[in-house]
Amino acid sequence: MSDVQWHKSSYSGGSHQNCVEVAEGPEHTLVRDTQYRDHGHLAFEGLAWSGFLSSVKSDR
Repeated sequence: MSDVQWHKSSYSGGSHQNCVEVAEGPEHTLVRDTQYRDHGHLAFEGLAWSGFLSSVKSDR
């Protein structure tokens, strides 16, 4: 996991308390809480991640 490139999600907005970091890879997208990086991460396969993003965008 040390070669994973994490970045703050654009969906985190300007808040410093509700931030998530995302790392996109060829098989999975990883998501973790910025404040609790050592608590692990969630891994989503491509279709699951696409579906999640579509759902979030439609709720806006």
